[in-house]
Amino acid sequence: MEADLSGFNIDVPRWDQRTFLGRVKHFLNITDPRTVFVSERELDWAKVMVEKTRMGVVPPGTQVEQLLYAKKLYDSAFHPDTGEKMNIIGRMSFQLPGGMIITGFMLQFYRTMPAVIFWQWVNQSFNALVNYTNRNAASPTSVRQMALSYFTATTTAVATAVGMNMLTKRAPPLVGRWVPFAAVAAANCVNIPMMRQQELIQGICVKDRNQNEIGHSRRAAAIGITQVVISRITMAAPGMILLPVIMERLEKLHFMQKVKVLHAPLQVMLCGCFLIFMVPVACGLFPQICELPVSYLEPELQDTIKAKYRELVPYVYFNKGL
Repeated sequence: MEADLSGFNIDVPRWDQRTFLGRVKHFLNITDPRTVFVSERELDWAKVMVEKTRMGVVPPGTQVEQLLYAKKLYDSAFHPDTGEKMNIIGRMSFQLPGGMIITGFMLQFYRTMPAVIFWQWVNQSFNALVNYTNRNAASPTSVRQMALSYFTATTTAVATAVGMNMLTKRAPPLVGRWVPFAAVAAANCVNIPMMRQQELIQGICVKDRNQNEIGHSRRAAAIGITQVVISRITMAAPGMILLPVIMERLEKLHFMQKVKVLHAPLQVMLCGCFLIFMVPVACGLFPQICELPVSYLEPELQDTIKAKYRELVPYVYFNKGL
């Protein structure tokens, strides 16, 4: 028996995006790390299914569950603005495997200067790729901007880590373990705005409720980028703040002192335990499609909207990116 697909809208999220819990469930679904291992062929199938469903040409015998699975794969691997397949390392579904390894080693190897510099560089290289992959693609980013963003964020992270390591040499050991988080937070405040500076300069594309482009707003860009920075710091915070406390206590145990070679793998695994929850929670802090009152936009853009639409468009919408 075929499922009744009349009225089925594949682009409407399964969970209410106006609520925090609904957004967490949505991102728990599309940031599922298992989608990283899905074959290219299956991803291409998912894209075809989504596009056919949008056109109302669903193959006979297709079940709703198949369409929901296809949309899950599509959302996890294809950019929401361009529809292009994202590089695998930059996908949010790769945050768990990629983030747990890098964060685990940053927290483990924080004592020596070469290790601090190396792992901060690796982390910022990873972050730069993630930020570029999940940007609002309606605003083009030049190679020069990407290079400048990468260099500035990496320099900020390394300088923060090295500087704080020197300042905390005489502090309790636990304080030194928190240095990587301070460096990561500082770098996020630089990396993301730098990578998306074009949006701050020229504005981000804003649309009406029917997805008609209205104009570009720098204020909307500032809001979207600020929310992304907060989300990224929140994503890292629990693991990088609580895990040092846990490891500080575990490493004092007699049996743990005998198996020091297992400390790094243990930190990596524990980082994964934090990230499996924190990736969807952090992504769900704010709606991906932001709603902004027209009254908050730049005066000239407000005048343009009122002249064209009068009072029929009270809000504008834009993709803040991830």
